[in-house]
Amino acid sequence: LVGNNIGRSLDRADQAYLQQASYGAFQTGQPQRWHNPQSGNYGYVNPGRSYQSNSGYCREYNQTVYIGGRAEQAYGTACRQPSGTWEAVG
Repeated sequence: LVGNNIGRSLDRADQAYLQQASYGAFQTGQPQRWHNPQSGNYGYVNPGRSYQSNSGYCREYNQTVYIGGRAEQAYGTACRQPSGTWEAVG
């Protein structure tokens, strides 16, 4: 659930922290912060409006990731799957 350009810059641990924060933001509708103490990278996931679609329950979001102190932003929409996971759809 991370933009391709940002995703290539994050290691597996960063991606895991981001994924956990994203899940929390999508589930609760509350902004979430993550931080990887090993890499020093961190970021924020800000959930937007939620709505019902053919894909199920969806939520818009934006995220800001700080990699080496440089901010990168991404926007998208994620929809909850029948398994309870969230999948980026746009």
